[in-house]
Amino acid sequence: MSSRRHFVKQTVLAGTGLSILPNVSLGAVLGNSAQKLKLAFIGVGLRGCNHLNNALLRKDVDITAICDIDAKRIEIALKMIQDAGFQKPKVFGKSNYDYKNLLDLKEVDAVVISTPWLWHTRMAVDAMKSGKYTGLEVSAANTMEECWDLVNIHEETNTHLMLLENVNYRRDVLAVLNMVKQNIFGELVHFRCGYQHDLRFVKLNDGKSAYGKGVEFGENGISESAWRTQHSLLRNADVYPTHGVGPIATMCDINRGNRFISLTSNASKGIGLHNYIVKNGGEKHPNAKLKFKQGDVITSTIETANGETIIVTHDCNLPRPYSLGFRVQGANGLWEVDGNRIYIEGKSKPHQWDQVDEWLKKYDHPLWKKYGELATGAGHGGMDFFVLHAFVESAKRNIAPPLDVYDAAAWSAITPLSEVSIENNGEPQDFPDFTRGNWIKRSPYNWMKDSF
Repeated sequence: MSSRRHFVKQTVLAGTGLSILPNVSLGAVLGNSAQKLKLAFIGVGLRGCNHLNNALLRKDVDITAICDIDAKRIEIALKMIQDAGFQKPKVFGKSNYDYKNLLDLKEVDAVVISTPWLWHTRMAVDAMKSGKYTGLEVSAANTMEECWDLVNIHEETNTHLMLLENVNYRRDVLAVLNMVKQNIFGELVHFRCGYQHDLRFVKLNDGKSAYGKGVEFGENGISESAWRTQHSLLRNADVYPTHGVGPIATMCDINRGNRFISLTSNASKGIGLHNYIVKNGGEKHPNAKLKFKQGDVITSTIETANGETIIVTHDCNLPRPYSLGFRVQGANGLWEVDGNRIYIEGKSKPHQWDQVDEWLKKYDHPLWKKYGELATGAGHGGMDFFVLHAFVESAKRNIAPPLDVYDAAAWSAITPLSEVSIENNGEPQDFPDFTRGNWIKRSPYNWMKDSF
């Protein structure tokens, strides 16, 4: 653990990006190779291999260990590592708890966890206890107890955890954050966001491919359908809030001068997955008899200490185009991602929307100006480059990451709070203060320079 404290703090960036030289790795132009971050991966499924691919493009990282209980995924990951010219890492995955043996390795400084949701907290807790700088995929926790576990272990061990929320690094999101910090919208009043993504084909596949018009899940499913669908069957909650609320929380300085105070949630009826099963498997299919507990559209309203309201929507089981539904509204105007539109009083024609493209170009975030070419092809429009880059640079310095354990706890707490609120007919639920009062004095991150 101590070795990473001495890593070189200066990132070297050359001017030529991957979009111009696609065969040149990030390592040729990014990072210092004198001392490398020894990085391990727990979970090398689709998401884990995305992170792995971006790590293999760096010169300042060694992949020292990987873990997955699926031998096929280990085989895929090893080939990726070999093809990239890296040495073969140590391999774990003989049992569900073999990851603990990985965490015992001295040749691991940091770990990226990309496993099914129910394993996130327990693995992150064990990683912090082992002194490994921890990168955790979303959502971080399923229950309120798990949220507190993350915070408590971080404070006991002084080991950092970064929530790997990639949407915080989306280009338009960072441009709007830049506008917020420059007071373009004026005093902030209201936000909307969510995860609105037709995932029926992921939750129910044909048992042969990850993306098919099938009806199987659980033991008969593969990829996410092997575990994700069970949450929809058994939980009536917003089980995936961070893609939407993460960027909004950063804009209104949650845990850093502001905090979530209370939440109310309501759920619609749940018919989407049942209809999909009947359509693709027939009324006599065994899964057509199941009643999914999760409402198809879950709406939560959050109040903050500074008086803003945030509406968060979960909508994954009905046919629809993808949208995170962002809306940022202040005293001087608002931005809405749907419709690609903005209105700023005194700048826009009265009562008429402007197209946002020129605004986004004008306020393009310095991170994208600096690294935009390198992010080409990194996944999810380039934002996957930024989230892993922030993680690696934070781990090399052993400093608090831009999206820390208190963010992980507060954002993930939406899931258990929404579940209780829905069960009690929309009854308001109080948010715990995971910072133990320190939100009052914690300074907001300067995303113009602190977030790599």
